[in-house]
Order: sequence, then structure tokens, then C-alpha cells
Amino acid sequence: MTEPVWKHDTVLLNEAVAALNVQASGIYVDGTYGRGGHSALILEHLGERGRLIVTDKDPVAIEHARERHAGDPRVFVWHGSFRDFPEALAAAGIVEGIQGILLDLGVSSPQLDDAERGFSFMREGRLDMRMDTSKGESAAEWLGRAMEADIADVLWRYGEERFSRQIAREIVRSRSQAPLQTTTQLAELIASVVRKREPGKHPATRSFQAIRIKVNQELDDVEECLRKSVDYLALGGRLVVISFHSLEDRIVKHFLREVSTPPRVPKGLPVMPQTMQPPMRIIGKAIRPADGEVQVNVRARSAIMRIGERAT
Repeated sequence: MTEPVWKHDTVLLNEAVAALNVQASGIYVDGTYGRGGHSALILEHLGERGRLIVTDKDPVAIEHARERHAGDPRVFVWHGSFRDFPEALAAAGIVEGIQGILLDLGVSSPQLDDAERGFSFMREGRLDMRMDTSKGESAAEWLGRAMEADIADVLWRYGEERFSRQIAREIVRSRSQAPLQTTTQLAELIASVVRKREPGKHPATRSFQAIRIKVNQELDDVEECLRKSVDYLALGGRLVVISFHSLEDRIVKHFLREVSTPPRVPKGLPVMPQTMQPPMRIIGKAIRPADGEVQVNVRARSAIMRIGERAT
């Protein structure tokens, strides 16, 4: 029996690679390889001396990267979170500053479409939701042990779910009779609680997002990676981040604003010392997919891309 081939449309493909301003001999990190759409286009712009470090939590994505780029000496593949990209650089023997970091956040189409990964409430599968299936606690395991208050907090904080307390209460009640083991079990439970429906949105959407973020520590990964990026980008190096929901984008937006804003100085200081210049600058305005891309790939509709550049 052949393995299924999961379709993946890379969001903001040309825009993201253009934003990186790829130099032929530069060193770049694709922190979220997925199925390699961005990586493939970056490699088209790299020369023989260029390097591309690809990382991903997902073992399936890493296997895909190793098979696809096995014969390319410019590519180094590393299994792990993008928050730990310095470890990947060290493993690749890179000690100098790099010219770009690309993050395409969130869950990929192959992960959503594979029911056994447990990301989708539309398909029955194991309630897993781990991006790295080789370690960590699954969604089912966390929901099976977490306190009611903690579940409610996660649903509210990461999903902005108005019915977080009611859903948490029902999860705890239900698991006392039998453990939640499948995506459809959880989706049906949530639907039974959420009486007021958002137009065009499944009642489980917010809760599934929240639990996935919790299980994978997604926001912690973003914050940690952004902090480290300032130290590892060379002068003129670019940070390009594509987000798919407001929680991620808010973190990126605030980070770029923070690292691109000069510190306050005493009045009358004629020239700002170089050491007081902000380390980054924001490049342009936030970019969203064109209408044509959204028509072809509906999952692109919520994407937003922000760009920063190392300035000092």
C-alpha cells in the first residue's frame, strides 16, 4: 500500500523569499520546512557557496527534506524546534552571522489533512496534535490529566474561546466516564457546549487551536526564536515571519517594534551614540496574500507577513 501524498500550497511563497533578499553566498535558516516550498525557492537564488539550514519539529517533514535535498551540499537538515536554530547552526559548523531567518508559523496542510495527526476536527483520528510525534505529551494525555481551571485558561488564553469554562467543565465530566481519545469525540463535546455559533466557523475551531498551541508550546517557541534572532543575524540580515492568527502576529509585531525603537535619551543630546541605536529596523508594512492566492488556497486568507532587518 502506497503512502498518501499530502498536498501543500506554500503561502506567500514569492513574497517571503523576496523579503529575505537572498544573497548568492549567504547563509539562511528556514525554521519551518513543512514540505519545502520556501526552501526550494531560496535554493534557486543561492550559489555554490551559499548555505541553507532547514529545521522542523515534524519527523515527517524532516524525512521529506533529507530525501529531497540528499545530494545538495548547500543544505543541512536538522530535526528540532526553530527556537533552537543556534544548535542547528552549530551542528552545521556555522559560526559567523547569518543573512536570513524565515518562519512560516502554524500547522501545515499535510498535518491538517492527515487524520492520524489529530489536528483537524473535521476528520476522525487520534487526539494527538503533536508536531513532533517522537516526544512530548499528546492532546489526549494533557486533557486526561489537566485541572479544569488549567484547561479553561488555555482555551481562553490561546483560543480566546468565550465558552472556555463550560467546555473545560464538560471535558472533566466526560473524562470521568471515559477518556477522550479521538478528534471527533472532542469536537462533538465542544459542539454540544457552544450554543452560539460564529458564522462560517466550526464551534471547535478556537479550542482545537488553543490545545494545539499548548501541546506544542508554539508561542513560547516564537518568542524565544525572535529574541535569539537579533544575536545571530549579520548586519543587513533579514527576519521574515508569516503568522496565521492574531496571537502569533501580536508577538511578532510587538517584538519588531521593541527592537527597532531607539531608547529615550536626555534632551539636548545632539547625536545619538552608535551604541544607543536600535539593533533592528522594520522593512515596509505588513503583507497579506493577494486575492488570487486566497482564491486558490483558502488557508492563506489569515496569513500576515512582517519583515525586520539587522541595522547595527
